[in-house]
Amino acid sequence: MAGQMAGQPIFILRDGNQRTKGRDAQSNNIMAAKAVAEAVRTTLGPKGMDKMLVDSLGDVVITNDGATILKEMDIEHPAAKMIVEVSKTQDDEVGDGTTTAAIITGELLKKAEELINQDVHPTIIAAGYRLAADKASEILKGLAKDVTVDNRETLINISGTAMTGKGAEASKEVLSDITVNAVTSIAEKGDGESIDIENIKIEKKVGGTIEDSELIEGMILDKERVHSNMPKKVEGAKIALLNSAIELKETEVDAEISITSPDQLQSFLDQEEKMLRGLVEKIENSGANVVFCQKGIDDMAQHFLAKAGILAVRRVKKSDMEKLVRSTGAKLITNIDEMTAEDLGAADKVEERKIAGDSMIFITGCVNPKSVSILLRGGTEHVIDNIERALNDALRVVAVAIEDEKLVAGGGAPEVEVALQLQDYAASLSGREQLAVKAFAEALEVIPRTLAENAGLDPIDMLVELRSHHEKGTKTAGLNVYLGEVIDMWEAGVVEPLRIKTQAINAGAEASVMILRIDDIIASTRAPDMPPGGMDGMGGMPPMM
Repeated sequence: MAGQMAGQPIFILRDGNQRTKGRDAQSNNIMAAKAVAEAVRTTLGPKGMDKMLVDSLGDVVITNDGATILKEMDIEHPAAKMIVEVSKTQDDEVGDGTTTAAIITGELLKKAEELINQDVHPTIIAAGYRLAADKASEILKGLAKDVTVDNRETLINISGTAMTGKGAEASKEVLSDITVNAVTSIAEKGDGESIDIENIKIEKKVGGTIEDSELIEGMILDKERVHSNMPKKVEGAKIALLNSAIELKETEVDAEISITSPDQLQSFLDQEEKMLRGLVEKIENSGANVVFCQKGIDDMAQHFLAKAGILAVRRVKKSDMEKLVRSTGAKLITNIDEMTAEDLGAADKVEERKIAGDSMIFITGCVNPKSVSILLRGGTEHVIDNIERALNDALRVVAVAIEDEKLVAGGGAPEVEVALQLQDYAASLSGREQLAVKAFAEALEVIPRTLAENAGLDPIDMLVELRSHHEKGTKTAGLNVYLGEVIDMWEAGVVEPLRIKTQAINAGAEASVMILRIDDIIASTRAPDMPPGGMDGMGGMPPMM
């Protein structure tokens, strides 16, 4: 990069830096973003295909989820990374609609490029896109219908829609039932429903079929009893949750114990045993018959616990301990000396069961299970992983629906309706922004068009039919990809939370505006650890590896 001064060029960028300006920069960015959107496009909808991603270690991920695909693809191009961010935000905010968000962003950029080629300035396109996104949100709110936590059938439909096309269709009924039960049991009444999906624990076990998956009104721990003499099953469990180890503490200071005779050694060992027995007696005196310990349990202490008929589990994860607090009502005990009966939690039954050859601890019949577990089963590791992703999406989506209490129809219906109303809105604008709003409306139709393409239907025929239904006033008319017909999605039970659509459209609009406004890319290609002045600074020596 050089300026001119009295015929002498002035260099202000370091050697080796690459710079792309103007149209080139824009078309570069748009091309990269479109390529990313294109990569996930075939996964959209019930008839979308899956991607197999293999990393450098040979680990395989088979998925249909937009965010997962883009995350695993390890994308380098800076503009393409923005599309990955759009789908990641969609995943964090709503849990579903990640592919939709990426495709909409890509299509908005494609339409913008057409306008740039017609000499419409990028800032005008950006202004038009912002207007269109605001209007689209307003239109969507007008299309939304209400749902409450008591509309069980609707919630099951929402869950089913989120799972469709993700390899879980065959067991959609079972999984949707589990999803709705899990979310409604952890929903907290108060000022609006607030739902923390972290309180639903998913445990996966290979073996059996997906239908064998079950919801446990309580907790599952992938652990076993620390001692085989402990009871396998405890009815009417009084549960102690220990934050500290059941073993003797090391001294804080460096202390040496000098033992000169065998008697002294024996009394030292007896003393250790007595202290451990004291610890176990304190646990026993509090009335506890089940102990979950976050840290270790000494071998001798295990023996005493087994003799006392207490079921103990050690090295329980911190996150699991927190869930146990919520589901059993116990308090976390840091100091065993001070534990009392009030600190204990309760459950009807704690038992160790063998699942697919592995022992697991089941804590069931909790008083007020504010934390529940789902045991997922499936034929192979990849099947279960795929089902887990589908289930995670469904859980998040049902939670969002209960929080927002607003739904729209699926199957491309809202996009076609918003596109139609945006066309009318564009006509009311004067100035070139009108062109951008029109382009925005056309871009939204990429969703029903892609749904049709992925199902092997004629996209143009389907779009024309969809538009005519919407123009006649059927605002919930969408595409049934199995029959290749336009039907009323609301009646068919294909419904999604409003937030999926508003988030995808707003995030897509923001990201595309950001990419459009870039007209200069300066990429530094110098290795970060080289000193200024290249190799000269190192006396001509090559950089050390």
